[in-house]
Amino acid sequence: MAHTGTATLAIAELREFAGFTPCEQRYIKRSLDVGLGRQDAFKLWARDSAENASIRSQYVIYQELKALRGEKPCETNLDALESFLGKLVRLTAFDLAQEKITGFSAYRFLYERLLGADVRPWLPSAFCAAAALPQIRPERRKKLLQSISEAAATAPGWSTREPAFYPEWVDKEAA
Repeated sequence: MAHTGTATLAIAELREFAGFTPCEQRYIKRSLDVGLGRQDAFKLWARDSAENASIRSQYVIYQELKALRGEKPCETNLDALESFLGKLVRLTAFDLAQEKITGFSAYRFLYERLLGADVRPWLPSAFCAAAALPQIRPERRKKLLQSISEAAATAPGWSTREPAFYPEWVDKEAA
């Protein structure tokens, strides 16, 4: 029965991922390769010098993920909030500034995989804080902030179930 539940969850996540734009899908897969150390992102994803530079910057800033994975503050206590949320907003701002993630759903999908299910309560506030920063162009800021639903922003609780589907590079020649 547990296997069926996991398979159902993976199918739902696969469908969600399929609903993202091709640009978002590419960025999520690239980011997972960088953030989880799965593959050499330069070899797989860099099509030109600009992408090469972007990936290099992403490797540097994603070093913060290691600290965040072991630092999640308690939801009812303000201790460690500044350190955790500050780092999360900084990472989020980097990803949003790349202009590949167009809304909260793709952002949430990525960060649940980078940091695990227990980061879910922190994602709406980090997303809104980063999207509202002056580093994000005003017209883009508006679209990003409008992409988070009231339900996501005011959820009374979050699932603790870990993601089941982690999208990866597919080599067209090997397929």
